[in-house]
Amino acid sequence: MSTFYIQQFGCRATQADGAAIERQLLDRGCTTASESAAADIVVLNTCTVTASADAQARDAIRKLHAANPAARLIVTGCYAQRAPEEIAALPGVTWVVGNSHKPQIPDLVHPLASVATAGSANDFFPAAALHSDSAVPFHSSVGAQHAAPMFGNILTGNIFDRTEFLSAPVLGGEGNRTRPTLKIQDGCDSRCSYCVIPFVRGKSRSLPPETVLSEIRCLSESGFREIVLSGINLGTYGRDLSPRVGFESLLRRILGETLVERLRISSIEPLDVTQDLIDLFAGTERIAQHFHMPLQSASNRILAAMHRWYRAEHYARRVELIHERLPHAAIGADVITSFPGESEEDHAATIDFIESLPFTYLHVFSFSKRPGTKAATLANAVPGATIKRRARELRALAEKKSAAFRQSQLDRTLRVLTLRREDSTEGMSHDTTPALSTNYLKLHLRGIFPANLWLNVIVSGESGSTLVGEPILSFSASSVSPR
Repeated sequence: MSTFYIQQFGCRATQADGAAIERQLLDRGCTTASESAAADIVVLNTCTVTASADAQARDAIRKLHAANPAARLIVTGCYAQRAPEEIAALPGVTWVVGNSHKPQIPDLVHPLASVATAGSANDFFPAAALHSDSAVPFHSSVGAQHAAPMFGNILTGNIFDRTEFLSAPVLGGEGNRTRPTLKIQDGCDSRCSYCVIPFVRGKSRSLPPETVLSEIRCLSESGFREIVLSGINLGTYGRDLSPRVGFESLLRRILGETLVERLRISSIEPLDVTQDLIDLFAGTERIAQHFHMPLQSASNRILAAMHRWYRAEHYARRVELIHERLPHAAIGADVITSFPGESEEDHAATIDFIESLPFTYLHVFSFSKRPGTKAATLANAVPGATIKRRARELRALAEKKSAAFRQSQLDRTLRVLTLRREDSTEGMSHDTTPALSTNYLKLHLRGIFPANLWLNVIVSGESGSTLVGEPILSFSASSVSPR
């Protein structure tokens, strides 16, 4: 039976897709390889949110092929959906599979395995393929001198109209060996002028509530204590279902019908943060006190050009409501600097806005032109030197806000979840344990503790950008480590 290796890039939604592919391949009897060089099949799951993400994927393809030229390389994900011909032309690529047809990747594995030993590393082979605008399979044999076959590609004028929902809990990476991520929503119906995601992920669609509850029960029963809910546009969860289900209603069902000890929400649009949702967060310790709301800009002129459906004052009111009810909550934001036409006044408005509100961290991005989006056609591009300077200023402000938030937590008692040491080793001494608080603060705890334990700690100081915690209560004897 063939072995496979999956290499991931991009957001939590992409990671969830990869976890689902892994689950499907294991169900087919395939086995995982410890590294790409030992695999018969390598699946590269790509991102395309920025030009640098595209470049990173191309570089990975070249390195994977050089390290294991005999492997059959399947390139999938958002970049594969957006520019299949571009990827197919790269040496070593066997198949290009758009997001629209990711669920069919396991169908390729057996044909791939059958020729992996029969032909040379550069031969292509007959296999079923689908166009994104057709459900009728056709067969094609493509020689090595031609581009790799494309499976589920989007061509000009075609529409991402498939409705499969690909998701499985993400159990590995970035601390998630303790805190799994479950994607419950995919796609987006908004059309922000800079964003390619709606074109490469399709319309908003939701994992049915019963499936969400079942997945969370399984994770809880396996011993996981914190579960992260993710999506492309999480606040729109359930609007596509019949009967319609609201995101807040789903959260209430999870709290009422599962034993999950803590939920964390990955990201939510500001207009979906209602008073009722904030009250729900404030009324239970089972939802992390953590709001990540994309801001992008605080200039109303730029927000309008971005096709963002709020203005700075709307966003500010959400932050104020959160801070009033949950004064120690983590409040994070995405910010895009140097959108075409952004003036120094627009940039200053964003700086002043962030300064005035209790943000605890920022993710800063420089504008990246994405083919097919409205912003890609705009004039008045900001000079590169100006982009770099503005990004530096925003990142400096982000660190200032983060440092102030950490300082505000000194001498407080926090309830934290211990993480695996291999998930967070930066700056750690040999006699400390990494942990995460409800308000998204990383801590180094004095002492060695197993992962996945609740501990009450006093925040006693800082070590670089990480807080130091002194445990004050022993962990529960009933604690269960996840399998």
